[in-house]
Amino acid sequence: MSNQATNTAAAAAPAKAKKPSIVDTFLKGCAKGFKVGIENITPAMILGYVLVYILKETGLMDILGTVMSPVMGLFGLPGEAFAVLISAFFAKASGCATAASMYEAGALTLGQASMMLPACILMGTLIGHYARIVLVTDTNKKWHPLLIAVCLLDAAISLVIMRVILAAMGVQ
Repeated sequence: MSNQATNTAAAAAPAKAKKPSIVDTFLKGCAKGFKVGIENITPAMILGYVLVYILKETGLMDILGTVMSPVMGLFGLPGEAFAVLISAFFAKASGCATAASMYEAGALTLGQASMMLPACILMGTLIGHYARIVLVTDTNKKWHPLLIAVCLLDAAISLVIMRVILAAMGVQ
């Protein structure tokens, strides 16, 4: 009787769920990453590129360069370099690509373009992160300006640090 009871109990027990293989887990992660890239990152990058293109085509880039020249000059950058930060505001990759294209066009030196990259990373995608994290989590509104200011301050500090490092290396 004990054999029958054991068989009945074993048959009644639910089958254990099969643990997914590492390959299955990896492929699911790839699919999720691809979806995030297509749905979130790509539109933000395109927005950054389009914004810089519109600024150039309308002549606003020249005006912006003149207006921002004193501020950007504090970091040893031309005023037009502000376009890199505007682009990075929407997507880090867009800011980095803008710096690279400005270097290729001769608007930035290699050192200036290199200075911009940490700033792009530190303040990049601020709009997207703000919308996806700060607004969704219902953060106290009194802290919203500070949350944005910290990213901008970090980017400014990185420009100073990079300028010192590149000067010490003899890169202009």
